[in-house]
Amino acid sequence: MKTYYSNLVLLILTLAGFLPLENSFAAEFVSLSSVPPIEQAAVRIEQHRKSNGTVIVVDADGKPIPGVEVAILQTRHEFLFGCNFFQFGRLSDQKDEDAYRDQFKDLFNYATLAFYWSSYERRQGNPRHAYTQEVAKWCHEHGITCKGHPLAWNYSDPAWLPDEPDAIRRLQLRRITDCVSRFRGLIDIWDVVNEATDFQRKAFQERAPKMTRMWARTGRIELVTQCFKAAREANRDATLLINDYRTDPTYVRVIQQLTEQVGKQPFDVIGIQSHMHGGTWPNAKIWEVCERFAQFQVPLHFTEMTILSGQSGGQRARGNKSWPSTPAGEQRQADEVERVYTMLFSHPRVTGITWWDFADRNAWQKAPAGLLRKDLSPKPAYQRLHDLVKHRWWTRTKEQTDAEGRVTFRGFLGDYQVAVRTTSGQQKQTTMTLSNAGNNSARIKLK
Repeated sequence: MKTYYSNLVLLILTLAGFLPLENSFAAEFVSLSSVPPIEQAAVRIEQHRKSNGTVIVVDADGKPIPGVEVAILQTRHEFLFGCNFFQFGRLSDQKDEDAYRDQFKDLFNYATLAFYWSSYERRQGNPRHAYTQEVAKWCHEHGITCKGHPLAWNYSDPAWLPDEPDAIRRLQLRRITDCVSRFRGLIDIWDVVNEATDFQRKAFQERAPKMTRMWARTGRIELVTQCFKAAREANRDATLLINDYRTDPTYVRVIQQLTEQVGKQPFDVIGIQSHMHGGTWPNAKIWEVCERFAQFQVPLHFTEMTILSGQSGGQRARGNKSWPSTPAGEQRQADEVERVYTMLFSHPRVTGITWWDFADRNAWQKAPAGLLRKDLSPKPAYQRLHDLVKHRWWTRTKEQTDAEGRVTFRGFLGDYQVAVRTTSGQQKQTTMTLSNAGNNSARIKLK
């Protein structure tokens, strides 16, 4: 009771202006009290993820045609719902390969393709460009936007790297230029620098001593600056991300230092990893992280989202030890997927979420992290997310034109197909896009 009254006094003094907000209890209280509850998410989604659209139907002379049926069907989200796509072409059974691809394209409009240097270019001068181009072209054919991940990360040294740090830095920058320019038009979104905040941690010093020495020799902020400069020059129209697993003020300070060094923000999007192997984030933390990085006034991407369908815990499955998916875990995963996606979709700064990994088969840490099981059958979480993305957050409607030949509707931001059918059987189709920046209208002229 004494602690309660002490905290209450601290809170009153803080709100009255006698104590700084940095007081830990008061700051936590004020922060938590400002978190919009999930019950209000539908209101935020209506406000931030939808817009009004107009379709006008006229005859050959430009006169409006009333009473015409207009079918409006969304074909693609503006919001990026994605997943890493690392198993493309790597499943030995064709039925498995088809299941993997079909279920991917039925849910996602965004794919992360692997550019880990040590495996991407095992032999110097022989990168996996041909394979990556095949994946990117398949995605392009199915309306899936691609992102390359990552261009610069000192997780593991390519075996052929030289010893001299300046030579490694030149090779690193040359690699960025080559990849970004080569894939222009197929891959125009890039995680340019990955996990710069803790680039000197022990694991990196052991697995990537040469790369880590190069990062330290160049300087963290200087190297990140050079990497973004190389990527920007290689493709002025590309969307460039900085990405990190740190979600605390330490990552904020790196972003601030980078901005001060360059004089402006060299990135277009801030990437936030959210591997939840140790337990799913509560709503308060989700909102706190979003608000922490919203201050930079750029879009936020949750680049690596993991919610388990088995036992939570930070451990890896080693050797023959399994980390199984369970029926109870799968139901819990589905519920948590709906909650977390709903909170993120309702935040105005979040414009993309990437799941990690698509299936339990070959998942990172051998964890039950997939939306598909090891046999590639869909878990309840896949069905739940599909229901959100393609049904509850998806617009389809039929309306009749009014006396002015006009139909107005409110829909989720994205691409649409509009089909007109008259009582005489005349038909015509067109496309339109709903966005916060466009005029959100379509005009159809009938004979």
